Order: sequence, then structure tokens, then C-alpha cells
Amino acid sequence: MTPELVTLHVWRIPRAAVPRALARMATHPARLRRMPGVRFAKLLGTGTGTGFGPGDADLTRWAALVVWDSPTAAARFDASPVGRSWARLARAGVRVELRPLTSRGEWSGRRPFGEPSGGRVAGPVLALTRARLRARRAVTFWRAVPPVAAALHAAPGLLARFGVGEAPLGWQGTVSLWRDAADLVGFAYRQPEHRAAITRTPIEGWYAEELFARFAVGEVVGDRTVLGWAATESGPETARGNA
Repeated sequence: MTPELVTLHVWRIPRAAVPRALARMATHPARLRRMPGVRFAKLLGTGTGTGFGPGDADLTRWAALVVWDSPTAAARFDASPVGRSWARLARAGVRVELRPLTSRGEWSGRRPFGEPSGGRVAGPVLALTRARLRARRAVTFWRAVPPVAAALHAAPGLLARFGVGEAPLGWQGTVSLWRDAADLVGFAYRQPEHRAAITRTPIEGWYAEELFARFAVGEVVGDRTVLGWAATESGPETARGNA
């Protein structure tokens, strides 16, 4: 069943708080999954999005992706022990509300976003890629990343992008936010470096498991600069996309 609401929470922390963030990454995943109304949840480290190796890690930014039974359940996150704990640690944070549009593949053996039917949307969209690399193919994958990352950085309509990961090596993904679906499709299927990477994927056998999903962006609440999304005329605190 396709969920009505997925939330992406991203926090920027002081460098002095990194040890406490690492401790939370060890203890909070199970607590988050046990919250009432949570169908699926992952706590994630982040990177700059320029590569997928350890050197890309951003230890001052952390994230949680949560699939909810209902908006009512999602509204309780900020008051939960996990939500309050990260809020105390963070110097800035943002919540992105998402509605699944398409999803292909699996994450930890599950299809967390169901089988959404797609459809046209007006306004910003978010793309999520996630993969578990085969150890023997990791080096060739990392060598293939820089041209795609450079092209992504310069892509028309890109609002923000960063890497995400469940572990320092081998369990990686990307989050990218786009002005609209046309810009995302233009990059995914007409940008030469990205098309070449898509073509190589089945040949190289890089992934043991992979998932690609697209979402309509609803409200963006908080400091969007945490995402790398520069403030726009709608102001930094709250933006509304595909409500």
C-alpha cells in the first residue's frame, strides 16, 4: 500500500556534537522504528553529493527518512524522544513533506513506498536513489561517480542535492530536489554522463540492491539551507510545493 506521507528530517549540528550524533546513530534507529504510526524508517548520514567514498561524508549533517501511516502520526515526531533529542543537538533543521509518485526496487528487502501510480504534478519534486554496493564492484562505481556528480551540480532546475548513507561504505544514495518534474526527467534521461551511468549499471553489476523513487514535495518547514537549498522569494522558514 502506498503511504500518504513520507517525511525527510535533516539536521545541521555543531562539529563539537559529532560524537553525540554518532551515539544517536547507534541507538535511535530501533527507537524510531518502534514509534506508533511508523511503517519504515532510516537514520542516515549525509555527504556533499560529489562522491560516495568516506571523503564525501559531512559529519555535521544528519537525516531521518520516515514512512508514516498517517499525517496525524507524523505530527507527533517533533515531540517524540527521537525528535526532541536531535532538535536539542541541532543548530538548524528542516522537514520536507513528501508524497510518493513512483518507486522501483527495494530497501532492506522491502518496498517502503508501495507502488505509487505516478501522475502529473506542478511544483518541486524530490528524487531518492539508494543502493547497496557489491564489494567487488565498489572501486569501479566510485570511479564512475565524479562525471555524473559534476553534471548534476550544473543541472538546470536543481534546487539542492546531497548524498545519504546508512554506513560509511557500500550503503549509499542521493537526495536531489528539483524545480519541477521536467527538469528531473531532463537530467535523468537526456544528460550524457547520467545516461552513460544508467547504461553501465546492469553491465557492471554495481548493486546488490537498489531503489529509485520520486516524490511530490509538499511543505518544507525550517531552514532550507540545511539541504543546500538557497533561500528564495518564499522565505527560508516555510515553502509549499505540491500540497
